Amino acid sequence: MGQVSLAQSIVLSSPDRKITTRIEIADKIFYSVSQGSDLVLDKSSLGLNLKSGYLGKSPKLLKKQIVSRNTSFRPVVPLKFSDIKNEYNELRMDFAGDYSVVFRAYNDGVAYRFVTRKKGDAEVIGEDAAIRLPEGYLAHIQQPGSFHTSYEESYKHLSLKDWGEKKGLATLPVLLDSRKKYKVLISESDLNDYPAMFLHSEGVNSLNAAFPKAPLEYEDNGDRSMKILKEADYIAKTSGSRSFPWRYFVISSNDGQLITNTMTASLASPLQMEDTGWIRPGKVSWEWWNDASPYGPDVNFVAGYNLETYKYYIDFAAKYGIEYIIMDEGWAKSTRDPFTPNPDVDLKELIRYGKSKNVGIVLWLTWLTVEHHFDVFKTFSEWGIKGVKIDFMDRSDQWMVNYYERVAKEAAKHKLFVDFHGSFKPAGLEYKYPNVLSYEGVRGMEQMGGATPDNSVYFPFMRNAVGPMDYTPGAMISMQPDVYRAERPNAASIGTRAYQMALFVIFESGLQMLADNPTLYYRNADCTEFIAGVPVTWDETRVLAAEAGEYAIVAKRKGKEWYIGGMTNNKESVREFDLKLDFLENGKNLKMVSFEDGINAGRQAMDYRRKESTVKSSDTIHIKMVRNGGWAAKIYGE
Repeated sequence: MGQVSLAQSIVLSSPDRKITTRIEIADKIFYSVSQGSDLVLDKSSLGLNLKSGYLGKSPKLLKKQIVSRNTSFRPVVPLKFSDIKNEYNELRMDFAGDYSVVFRAYNDGVAYRFVTRKKGDAEVIGEDAAIRLPEGYLAHIQQPGSFHTSYEESYKHLSLKDWGEKKGLATLPVLLDSRKKYKVLISESDLNDYPAMFLHSEGVNSLNAAFPKAPLEYEDNGDRSMKILKEADYIAKTSGSRSFPWRYFVISSNDGQLITNTMTASLASPLQMEDTGWIRPGKVSWEWWNDASPYGPDVNFVAGYNLETYKYYIDFAAKYGIEYIIMDEGWAKSTRDPFTPNPDVDLKELIRYGKSKNVGIVLWLTWLTVEHHFDVFKTFSEWGIKGVKIDFMDRSDQWMVNYYERVAKEAAKHKLFVDFHGSFKPAGLEYKYPNVLSYEGVRGMEQMGGATPDNSVYFPFMRNAVGPMDYTPGAMISMQPDVYRAERPNAASIGTRAYQMALFVIFESGLQMLADNPTLYYRNADCTEFIAGVPVTWDETRVLAAEAGEYAIVAKRKGKEWYIGGMTNNKESVREFDLKLDFLENGKNLKMVSFEDGINAGRQAMDYRRKESTVKSSDTIHIKMVRNGGWAAKIYGE
């Protein structure tokens, strides 16, 4: 096979020809991306630095091939669409030195990855992902203090110039705003046996990748953390013959495209499980946020982390068709021992009682306890536990990324699902092992007053745009930020009641919490019936109105039923929208039950109105949302 050329240009277009990627092979591998006549990425470069040599330096192209694909697939846990269209054009370039670079062009973005064919193991010293931008973008970023992070920081909104001056890492996903016609969402997929990627600014218009080093020596640091004593000089030691993670860019000319993108799914590894019929996404009644504190005339026992209280939660879940309860920290006698329950709990009896009510039990564990007791999955399965919530990983180096996959694989073997808390963002594992139902990796409602709509309204466009998100919504005590005063057991949220209702429609998670106290849910039965009935998996998603950081209004279909959720930020004036219902089945009169901000909700966030009406596909409905407000509805037939 002979050398084609040292310096040449190759053009790869999206199937609809609206996005063009131009790859230039010179002293390095460069690429530029345009949307129509607008330059989006300008002569960015890529390289993989192995101990044995730098891939991408003075590259010698041996062969190139462009193929087109137009397929579809049905995810086991469909969070946006039950059928995902996977249409792209792919360029594969084989280079001297036993490596390839693969680009894919989709109608809503571009992705690339390295593929190597080296013998034995390879030590990856670093990876260049030099992203060059044609002008000073605005960056929406989550900035941790170091590589050790739970991915729960609030977003910052910085010009690339300011980011460059202030320095600091950013976790993925990163959202770049050209402040003109388009936005760019950056993330990764098919992450395995490799650290998660971070980004840092290298100047006014330049970003590059950063990665945590591989840990070599470590020791326990309490019951939920490890202290790394020695790091390698490489970021990964891995097989020399492999595909590396995809780096992808969703390019949106309207912000709704960010919400409906399926890039993580399209680029993920194929399903690795033969039997998925047992995987049951659903809702969960969660006791931690409300400190296991039901009260009132029907509570004739001392509430707490005990048998009577958990039976009360099971009864509540059964009444509203909620599939699971979570038993968080406190169910076990010791956080270090997953085999000995708290004697006040009587776990065996709770499992029996839950089964009789068709309510499954999910148990919380620290990741370190799981690591020391990997046989816990077999034991829990034998007990009748349905899933595990694993917490406090707080790292994303190669060792920890591999830990996630070991957990997913072992849990699947014993038919247990997993909810990762204290976790990094999704990057494709949930399609390879769909028993991974959710990840935290977000500033969720457990942060109480720190979970503001001004921050959370970015989630549909960023965090949820890359995969499932365990935000833990469902507060029944709502407050505006200027009067917020709350703590467990009387936990409260910022945002109106209608806002909280809408989150169940907008936010996506295969395991969706009802975080508040059953007592309050009983007292607000109209709201509880609605949120308990919102599906967690969907057949279709449509964005009715969206502006990142300002508002999102989304319609979702499950079977023949439609749900609509709207949320907005802390803008003082009331936002008003006219929503066309032309997505409904034509010619039929349908019922709509809606929840809207009350006339005083801008000051008293508890104020809401429930309405019933009849609608049809030719209708346009007018809705209003106050500051930190929302709107939610269910539309269904007879």
